[in-house]
Amino acid sequence: MVFSITLLLACNFFSYAQAKKEITTEKVDIQQDSTITNITKPQKSVTRGTVTVEGKRINYQAVAGTLILKNKDEKPTCSVFYTAYFKADENDVSQRPVTFIYNGGPGSASLWLHMGAWGPQRVFLQDTQRIVPPYKTVNNDYSLLDASDLVFIDMPGTGFSRLITKEKGGAGDPKDFYSVDGDGNAFAQFIQNFLSTYNRWNSPKYLFGESYGTFRSAVVANILENEDNIDLNGVILLSQLLSYDKSQDARSHPGGILSYVLALPTEAAAAWYHHKIPNRPAELVPFLDEVKHFAITDYSLALLQGSLLDTATFNRMVEKLHDYIGLPKNYIRKANLRIGLARFEKELLADEDKITGAYDAMFTGPDMDPLSEYPGFEPTSATVESAVISTFNNYMRKDLKFGEGMIYKPNNYSEIIPHFDYRAAYKGTGQKFYANVMPDLAAAMVYNPNLKVMLNMGYFDLVTPFFEGEYEMHHLPMPAELQKNISYFHYLSGHMVYLHVTALKELHDNVANFINSTH
Repeated sequence: MVFSITLLLACNFFSYAQAKKEITTEKVDIQQDSTITNITKPQKSVTRGTVTVEGKRINYQAVAGTLILKNKDEKPTCSVFYTAYFKADENDVSQRPVTFIYNGGPGSASLWLHMGAWGPQRVFLQDTQRIVPPYKTVNNDYSLLDASDLVFIDMPGTGFSRLITKEKGGAGDPKDFYSVDGDGNAFAQFIQNFLSTYNRWNSPKYLFGESYGTFRSAVVANILENEDNIDLNGVILLSQLLSYDKSQDARSHPGGILSYVLALPTEAAAAWYHHKIPNRPAELVPFLDEVKHFAITDYSLALLQGSLLDTATFNRMVEKLHDYIGLPKNYIRKANLRIGLARFEKELLADEDKITGAYDAMFTGPDMDPLSEYPGFEPTSATVESAVISTFNNYMRKDLKFGEGMIYKPNNYSEIIPHFDYRAAYKGTGQKFYANVMPDLAAAMVYNPNLKVMLNMGYFDLVTPFFEGEYEMHHLPMPAELQKNISYFHYLSGHMVYLHVTALKELHDNVANFINSTH
């Protein structure tokens, strides 16, 4: 489903005028060590609060705590931190959906979706403008608590989640968690533990992952459905990535063309937004439909020919690419028709000495080195990270009463990414290959033909282009009739769709409707 586009250049992100702070918390129960020296035991802090979602008041109980993962020998391996929100006064929790939520990386904690999208409080920002401390949190008019109980999960090694190594009295080993399969198994085990701890085995169940979190969701869904006999009602994907083989450029993968073909519509969207294309059309969506058709027909056929491409066709491609993505014709010629995303971020606004954001092309920043080949920093992250991290730390300790004396790791890329095994075992071969988890999602859908999948994509996302997500869905190795179980939603936003309040409202309404219609 594609929504009509109404571009609101002046809309404030997380409009403060809409957002009278309503949450009040009272301490109910605390079972928590002040430090992480004893992490082999579950910890929790329970508070209560109220949120107003689109005019409806919702009372809830919040639990910030940890659950302990164990190996086959029943030795503790990881203390996984979570924040759960339960709607109060539910007579039958088996009728109440529960959604498990996480970000990606791999190596990111869940605070971005927590404070940016679905929690009862969200950070107040001003669209694409950087703000200065002290930051504000506001009542989240678009919390997902109106449709589902929520469980935010921090990946092992991030947030307050800690591996329980031998030195800490356990048997946790980074190699058991920092891999495609290890990560998926950890989240699947956590979900099983949570269902038992809170007696939610018969509740409608959903997974919500962003970025690498969508990669994780495919793996977890397959484990839950095929190994653990836990049926899911829905898998909700935000800014999808299910394989790495389509993200290769000409340097690392000579002859590969998919990355250029699938990125082109997003590059066109960014050029349209910044008024960099000649004869700019008034409406974005019809324009992108035209670009998508060109990308999978004339453009892909031209790239496939390589050195056999004739001069006349080459020149015609130069003209069309200029018309669609706005880069200078000479640049397109020198690039041999192949415009990598990082170079596009540098070149689109080069005449203004600016770069675009990778996560959201609507964000811009100064070009720190105009002569460099790649951007020197990421404008989207630079604009929002400090506010999200600061407000989350304050909220967790002040309102949820958890984390005193502890360090919250919003990400742990330096420790995790260099050691993360992006390969996955290919069943039946005993070999590992760079992971493509499209078969995992397909297997989950085949095993449970009632499983519904929802794909949410931002038009201005240069990290996981929306056309790539569409391509993956249409190439899942499963019976064609299961395609009807997949729904598509697009937004005037980027990778973190929720960074623009108009898109956040649309996202909330679409996800809430998806949940309400699938149980």
